[in-house]
Amino acid sequence: MPHSLSALHLSEAGWPRARAGATLTIDLDAIRANYRTVCALAAGAECAAVVKADAYGLGAARVAPMLERAGARTFFVAHIDEGIALRPHVAPTSRIFVLHGPLAGAEADCVRHDLVPVLNSVEQIGAWRALAHELGRALPAAVQFDTGMSRFGLSEQDLDRIDADPAGWRGIDRCLVMSHLACADDPSDPASAHQRERLLAMCTRLPARPLSLAASSGIFLGPEFHFDLVRPGAALYGVAPNATAPNPMRPVVRLQARILQTRTVGPTDGVGYGLTYRPAGTRRIATIAAGYADGIMRRVAHDGRAWLGAQSLPIVGRISMDSMAVDITDAPEPLTAPGAMLDLLGPQHGVDEVARAAGTIGYEILTSLGHRYHRAYVADGVALS
Repeated sequence: MPHSLSALHLSEAGWPRARAGATLTIDLDAIRANYRTVCALAAGAECAAVVKADAYGLGAARVAPMLERAGARTFFVAHIDEGIALRPHVAPTSRIFVLHGPLAGAEADCVRHDLVPVLNSVEQIGAWRALAHELGRALPAAVQFDTGMSRFGLSEQDLDRIDADPAGWRGIDRCLVMSHLACADDPSDPASAHQRERLLAMCTRLPARPLSLAASSGIFLGPEFHFDLVRPGAALYGVAPNATAPNPMRPVVRLQARILQTRTVGPTDGVGYGLTYRPAGTRRIATIAAGYADGIMRRVAHDGRAWLGAQSLPIVGRISMDSMAVDITDAPEPLTAPGAMLDLLGPQHGVDEVARAAGTIGYEILTSLGHRYHRAYVADGVALS
């Protein structure tokens, strides 16, 4: 394998298991089951799949084909180069939407690689229209409206400018009109209903086109948010759609880190940078091979846990770049010798639980997982190489 940074980041299997300090197991069967769950919930709407950020850090080259076999025919990425990387891994007939649209000067790359841009600004619309004129044919695009999040999309004033332009929408085949909910993870927040009403009002200014508003959390708000196409992302990868109900999604990842060394410490000893942990009595400490360079948030040290089966073991001291310390005093010594593995993500503690300990969200936990792990994929109950 070439020893370049890009090769390290694109290697599906990561480092060899025997040499890696930790193993990340990704359950493709669970991703497929989660996709089918949201499909059933949004029956009547097309169910796309969001695979931006390398399928939320889990490997789009592996994840997208599984989702396609489960029925996905439309995929969303954030950047053009994500779409270019994805295109060989899905069918030529599958649509790939680029959420950020094309940067100025990159419009032709969308056409060259059969990507559909999401047009978010008057400038993007003008550039896409100019390329259509140059090529002498209409070009497909999604159009995004800003319905209240103030992030991406056209405002009412932008629509006024387009309507006042004689060229208007000429040459643009608007195959989808979309927006994005800001507060869908809180079903009680009235902002989602306001955004829905605003989307419908803005759509009266265009000929009828398929509509899309709901991403993962929005799907769980009910059929009135589903429209013609839903865009699940985080839910596919096991993140809870909202914090007010039990998580209906299957867990997808398991992260096991190797014990590198063990030692016994006492009240006169400190552990880790700054010596911030000093035990009250004699404790056994394991140094394990995962740190913040591997996506382990430094904040997790305050309330974080590692697990040996169902047994919870506290993380102590500060997280280092490549390692952390775990108090294994109460764990059986034969099961915590150097070379043994402890769970950092797994059945007892999923991405949402780890996120709460770190003061963040499951999305950040997944997308921060590093590239120094051995990555093991499971499909149809079988471990893949």
